Amino acid sequence: MNKNIEEKTLQENLLYKGRVINLYSDDVQLPNGRITTREYVAHRGGAAILPIDAEGNVYLVRQFRYPYREAILEIPAGKLEAGEEPAATAMRELEEETGYRCTELVPYGMLYPTPGYTNEHLYIYLATGLTKGHVHLDEDEFVNLVKLPFDEVYQMVITNRIKDAKTCFAILRYAQAKQ
Repeated sequence: MNKNIEEKTLQENLLYKGRVINLYSDDVQLPNGRITTREYVAHRGGAAILPIDAEGNVYLVRQFRYPYREAILEIPAGKLEAGEEPAATAMRELEEETGYRCTELVPYGMLYPTPGYTNEHLYIYLATGLTKGHVHLDEDEFVNLVKLPFDEVYQMVITNRIKDAKTCFAILRYAQAKQ
């Protein structure tokens, strides 16, 4: 039973143009012919990195996330710059946020982090062969680097103490690859 489920854009309506996001409220036609609106956030995408050292430690960042009004533990990540390849973003963000570089970057796939209201594509990577570089955070970025054994981080994901989707995906993907 394959019914048509596609929605047709009739009119794009930009409500807000920002530095990081744009907000749209588009007029669309549903498969049943009805006209409605779809609000969404347009985002250029990002890359996230699971850094793991030779001893099996994971490097996470604790960062205050304003929408949740709390500091959360997550893998390093950042937005793609215009024309930048996701792997280059991953390498840049790894060093900016953790002070480490890597000799191996393994693609883990691409996620739609919140398909209900954004078109963001988030590329996930595993970083190994870590060597010390230099932290250079953006002027409005404040993070604490947290180094934990993989098994402890895995348990934090399983027990819902880490709630960040990209981090959960990366940790579960790595656990699966280890088996």
